[in-house]
Amino acid sequence: MWFLCYFLHRLLDYRKPEIESLAKLFLGENAELKWKQSPHHHEDSPFYFIDLPSEDVARQIASRSVLLKGFFEVWGEGRTYDELKASIESLSDEKKAPFLTEDSTFKIVVDAFGKVLSLDEQNERIHALSYIPFMGAVNLKNPQHKFWIIETEGNDFNNGLPPADNRSIIFGREIGLSNRKVVVKYELSRRSYLGPTAMDAEVALLMANQALAKPGKLVYDPFVGTGSILVAAAHCGAMTMGADIDIRVIRDGKGPDRNVWSNFKQYELPSPVGLIRADNNVPPWRPNLFEVYDAIICDPPYGVRAGGRKSGGRKMLQGIRDPYTIQENMRKDHIPSTAPYTLAECLHDLLDMAARLLVIGGRLVFFYPAPRDECGDDFLPKHPCFTLIANSEQILSSRYSRCLLTMEKTSKYTEIIAATARRVHQEFKDNHSEMLQESRENGSLHHIVFAPSNEAHRLEGSESRPRYRGKYV
Repeated sequence: MWFLCYFLHRLLDYRKPEIESLAKLFLGENAELKWKQSPHHHEDSPFYFIDLPSEDVARQIASRSVLLKGFFEVWGEGRTYDELKASIESLSDEKKAPFLTEDSTFKIVVDAFGKVLSLDEQNERIHALSYIPFMGAVNLKNPQHKFWIIETEGNDFNNGLPPADNRSIIFGREIGLSNRKVVVKYELSRRSYLGPTAMDAEVALLMANQALAKPGKLVYDPFVGTGSILVAAAHCGAMTMGADIDIRVIRDGKGPDRNVWSNFKQYELPSPVGLIRADNNVPPWRPNLFEVYDAIICDPPYGVRAGGRKSGGRKMLQGIRDPYTIQENMRKDHIPSTAPYTLAECLHDLLDMAARLLVIGGRLVFFYPAPRDECGDDFLPKHPCFTLIANSEQILSSRYSRCLLTMEKTSKYTEIIAATARRVHQEFKDNHSEMLQESRENGSLHHIVFAPSNEAHRLEGSESRPRYRGKYV
């Protein structure tokens, strides 16, 4: 069955991947979607047609979607109201009759993309549909059937889009709408505990949808911070677990009623299974632990508002690898020191950890920053255990973007992959020590900025040594 898919005009690159992920969530592995679009619409237009097996599936997808406005069964389309009338009258009576009966109630909604219609203009368009034989009663609060008139303008003021070739008018029956109230419910301005890198509620919910979060699934965030992503996953019914290198964030917060736990309590959501102080660079997992999580969702630190950190300290920075001793009476309040953590090393550790701990079919969803001309699939991080499902670009400036990458684990984590990961991990450490030694000789130990090359971002499981370029300021 073909339905009109009416998107919100925001996060344009994220819209179709979200619907495809939700289709897989509700239809399983055999979900194969077909898309089509009217020829006079721009590719960023909010109007697409999608083939779904039933109205019930369409309603399920709409109920979870963040970027969808609604699904509709189209009864007619035209460039003018005369063409629209001819199109509606050409639709078979058998298809229209069940929704026009005397014992039914209905409502007509007027919507315009690219302009605002006054109340008089809306009433005018409703009265223009008098040829449709509605026999039921009007009910504006709780109707059985809702019908929409949707207009688009073929001019230069089409909400930022290039002009369509012609004006378009669509009349259809509402199948299901998204629940945008959930975005308002979780917006950060109402959150009791926030950090400088808290994920926007809309994007966090979108990431949870991309990760196929649902009841019975276990979701992990290795850079949990104040828990924004896990709150979204918990809203979708998933069990959650998180880790962060800063023990003050996950243990103390800003007081007993302003911490990660209170964020879940605020929304009456199940608390995380656990929050642990852990370093992504030195993971706490046992070597024989595999395939634990159904999804890993995170926003790795890439240095815009908070730079990446890993375990380290003054002795480590000076090349002394023996761990320092912490007195027993200071252990409780001890805050381990940290060292800079490059994006390249962080991504390597993230992909290796996800390949080890995700179940087959599990998803890794994370943000990846890149120059705008390097957002294509050829420039993205890769791993032999993962298949790239979606790459959604969000433009941040004239030069830079961040891409929401959705990867699915499709291959087992083998000993060969593990050996390669251990070697690359050690090379990162050796290269780090070489950089530090050189910087000490130059007298610039505290002013190192690491800029990993593209080669360092790629994990192919090959024998090639990753390369780096260092910038000293």
